[in-house]
Formats: sequence, C-alpha cells, structure tokens
Amino acid sequence: MPPSLISETRVGKFCLVQAETPEEGLVNIGILLQDPETDSLVLRFRRDLESVVDDPEDLEVLSALGDDLAGKAREWGAEKLFDYLESNLSGAIRVTDREEVLVEDFARALNRLYLKNVQSNVLEFRTHLPKYSLRAAAGKFLENQEISEDGWIEAPQDLRLTPDMFVARIAGHSMEPLIPDGSLCVFRHGVTGSREGRLVLIENRASGGSEQYTVKRYRSKKEASGDQWRHGRIWVESLNPEYPDWDLEPDEERLRVIAEFVRVLD
Repeated sequence: MPPSLISETRVGKFCLVQAETPEEGLVNIGILLQDPETDSLVLRFRRDLESVVDDPEDLEVLSALGDDLAGKAREWGAEKLFDYLESNLSGAIRVTDREEVLVEDFARALNRLYLKNVQSNVLEFRTHLPKYSLRAAAGKFLENQEISEDGWIEAPQDLRLTPDMFVARIAGHSMEPLIPDGSLCVFRHGVTGSREGRLVLIENRASGGSEQYTVKRYRSKKEASGDQWRHGRIWVESLNPEYPDWDLEPDEERLRVIAEFVRVLD
C-alpha cells in the first residue's frame, strides 16, 4: 500500500456524559474524546435534550454544557478538564471512567462512539437521516419505488439536512483514504449542474442482470461538433491509485448516477 494511504493510529481516551432524568433515570447525553498526545478534546452531545428533561432551567444547563466544556478544554487543556470533571461531577450530571480507544481520525472516531453509545430520539431530517441499502437507494431515487428506510442515523450538528439526503454503507477500497472500506456515508440525490469533478454514487448495471454500486470521481471532456458541444470522453476515477479508472462511451447507459457524495459519518 502506498505510504499516503497509511493512517497514523494513536491511543485516545473517551468517556460518556450522563444526565439523571426523572422518568428514564441515568441517560447518556454525550461523548468526550481526548487526544492525550496533543492534550485536546473533541465532543458531541445530543440535540433532542428537550425530550430528556422538562424543567426549563435543567434544559438550559444541559444545552449549554457542550459549549462550556469545549471552552474549558481550550483554556485548560483536556487532561485538566477531565481531572476537574472526575473530581466534581457526581449529581445530576456525571461522567463515566475514561476508556482507551485506538484512533486513526478523531472526528470519525467521535462519531462512531456517539452512534454506538448515545441513543437520541429521531427528528426526521432535523437531526436524523434515513439509512438505505445501496440497492434500495437506487430503487427509491432512480425508479421512484416505495422503499422503507432501514432505520435513521443521527447526522453531525454542522450538517444542514434536506429531504433529498440519505445514508448508505460503502464497501471497497477504491476511494481510500477519503472513504474507508465499510464507511457509513451521506449522499444527496439529484446531482444538479455539471458533474465534472464531483464524487458520485453510481449504479453499474453490469451484464448478466447483476447490479454493482460504487463511488467514483466523475470526469468528462467536451469537444465541438459543428456549433454544438458533445462529450468527447467520459470516465470515472478511483482515489486509490491501486484501483483502475473506467472509460465510458458517451452514450453508454450501463452506469447510472444515483446521488452525490456529501461526507463520511464513520
């Protein structure tokens, strides 16, 4: 494997942030993930806190908690913040003991830990996106079939959600390191405007009736034909140099674009 595709693995430490609620008891409301090497912290908290507590004052405290901890981590450093939390929190808000975890990318590791340990309520297209298999996504968005979602996945807070977005899991190494094998990814149906240079989810309707799905970078070159322009060459690229690109005939219908890649969730 080329050196550029080898990720540095470090040991991180994480804990759960918990809140004592009148009806559900102790519930997980967030994740703190520490990078001991840089003494820094990444964190993620639930956005449906109004469903966890009814008291307006408690809701205000919990809603401000994430920003407050992030500010203290920047000012004090992560280790000092954890020492403070572990020594002082024991009432309505608590933190669990820190656990070690191997991390290649701290943002992605944070999202994985959050999705595994924090179960928030589904607010459709406000905090969560529907998850489909790739075959179901092709049926829903290319053939307008009635497809039921395979659960809902909470999206990061900085991602603005729209009804044309969905989540699917990608298998394969051709787009590494950007899209690791087995990643849950967000896609947006309807690639408007030029596809040139975009990462797109493609259905490959191969011979024999089987379908394959892949993410590739879409490339095209146009050439003049009289007073009009036509595609002189169309191809799709892999990001991983160990995998080939595909040249396509301009009028070929074997490949169909399902959606545009937005980002990796985990």
